[in-house]
Amino acid sequence: MRIKLEVDGKDIDLNDFTQEIIGNVSAAMAGSLRGVEPDWKEMEIRIKK
Repeated sequence: MRIKLEVDGKDIDLNDFTQEIIGNVSAAMAGSLRGVEPDWKEMEIRIKK
């Protein structure tokens, strides 16, 4: 799983462990929602504060 984090237009470097944590947690949350197919290919999450 490849994770890209961008904050206010700036790419944030993530090590493998951090990518794994973010990816697994995000995939588990989305996978529990109705309408998300188990064989999804790409996910995008946008957060505005």
